[in-house]
Amino acid sequence: MRAVELAQVDAEREFGGKAVKLGEAVRAGLPVPPGFAFDVELVEAVARGDRGSHEQVVRAFESVGGPVAVRSSAIGEDSGESSFAGQHLTVLNVTTAAQAVAAVVQVRASAYAASARAYRRRRGLDDAPRMAVVLQKLVIPDCAGVMFTRNPIDGRDERLIEAARGLGESVVAGLVTPDTYRVGRDGEVLEVEVGEQHLAVRALPEGGTAEEPLESRAAQVPCLAPPDLARLHDLATRSEALYGRDLDIEWAIAADRVYLVQSRAITTLAPQLAA
Repeated sequence: MRAVELAQVDAEREFGGKAVKLGEAVRAGLPVPPGFAFDVELVEAVARGDRGSHEQVVRAFESVGGPVAVRSSAIGEDSGESSFAGQHLTVLNVTTAAQAVAAVVQVRASAYAASARAYRRRRGLDDAPRMAVVLQKLVIPDCAGVMFTRNPIDGRDERLIEAARGLGESVVAGLVTPDTYRVGRDGEVLEVEVGEQHLAVRALPEGGTAEEPLESRAAQVPCLAPPDLARLHDLATRSEALYGRDLDIEWAIAADRVYLVQSRAITTLAPQLAA
């Protein structure tokens, strides 16, 4: 029953693929928000109401300092064959230790939701879910989103970036049509397409998030400037050096600094396009 800093995570059967990849990124010097990983045994104990396990979560929360994000890291999640993207819960802007304990329970429960279990069956994963959890410092971003290091639509060898104002939940949950950017492998900006962003997901002072309407003028201006795209291109290059090509990266930019939130293999790329 362990809670360890991300830099020490290296056992996928205990901490899940997402936590292990973040641990690798921290050790490689990539810009990952600080945090802890809770192994499957600890998460199960928290769900049972074990007092000692709750105390470990509280200590981790206090060490990182709020606000934090509490994310799933199920065993088998974010592998080359199964991403579980959108299947398991992420709890954003957790501001108290009590909320952190509750968030761990919520994330663990999401592994047993009907949609997640159906996905497991489709992937031939018939064993019971085993959920580990990542607790990370929450970046309060100016802009956030996803970046594919190969275009998953047509297989072109370029970065495809989707970006929105505020927390990246608006992109992941499909609440807005994000800005879209195509960047060549040499860093050249090939295309900029402004999306339809009528809202941004913002962190609330008391915890949790809310959808905030955007002024039409703000929505008409690209979320990312050329220096931001250069930073993301650099993040893509460094991530590929660590993990290999064809990555699906979640990122955030705050105060002109880019952060890697998580990285997984692209699972939607057609085999004939990946050649």
